[in-house]
Amino acid sequence: MRRELRQLPKHVADKVALHLVAAGTLVDEDPQRALEHARFARQKASRLPSVREANGLAAYLAGEWNEALSELRAARRIAGGPGHLAMMADCERALGRPERAVEILRSQEALLLEPEDAVELRIVAAGARRDLGEVEASVVSLQIPELDPQRQDPWSARLFYAYADNLLAAGREREAFTWFVHAAHADDDEETDAPERLEELAEKLGGPEVVEELVTEAEAAAGIPSEEAEDSADEGTDPADAATAGENVPSDDEGSADEPLVTTTEDSARTDDAVVPEEAVAEGDAEGGARAR
Repeated sequence: MRRELRQLPKHVADKVALHLVAAGTLVDEDPQRALEHARFARQKASRLPSVREANGLAAYLAGEWNEALSELRAARRIAGGPGHLAMMADCERALGRPERAVEILRSQEALLLEPEDAVELRIVAAGARRDLGEVEASVVSLQIPELDPQRQDPWSARLFYAYADNLLAAGREREAFTWFVHAAHADDDEETDAPERLEELAEKLGGPEVVEELVTEAEAAAGIPSEEAEDSADEGTDPADAATAGENVPSDDEGSADEPLVTTTEDSARTDDAVVPEEAVAEGDAEGGARAR
């Protein structure tokens, strides 16, 4: 950004920088005012890719889809690289052109994305498939290696949530519940409303026994220890040892020490399940969720 601003006369560069900082400061609490500042910067420095990018990001967050799409395309054209493909695809969805969002996923530029941006683009494209009535295809499109409940990547919560949402749209409620559980566990920053969705689904799935069973299965798949195992670990005792400790010590009426002592142990198994943002306004992150969804 600073390197680009050096191309401008100093008094112009100073003004542009101030307005970009203002846009970055306001973008979360007042997107419309942030957009006004970004537009001013664009008027003064329309040839700088960072300025066009900032204008595009601010327009996206303000819901100005056409403007956002135009500015993000311009920034990509000037600077090169894939650009903000997920946001561009989301703009196409918002403008009623879901087929174009799917085309963006299939583009050569999509192959150049960083993992987080690639996952975000897949999430948007899955939503676009739902818009086209291809619900099952939207589910399948998210079945990628990154869809692993034992992974805790920056994008995991949003990916798990999107997968659960598409499963629910396909009528697969039990599976949807499981993946909402995974989303809730992965969502340390509370990006999603997974807990609320779980409450809604719990009422549809039946009694608490069913819900408890599904939660236990989901936690086991994610490698999350059960409460019983955690309690044993807190006491410094291995759960398997605790389960058989009483069997290994004969009581007074169990016979003589010469008699063979039979013990049983249970083996526990854990199954192992099988990926959109860059520099935001004024050098801050502005990659948000897909607002059009």
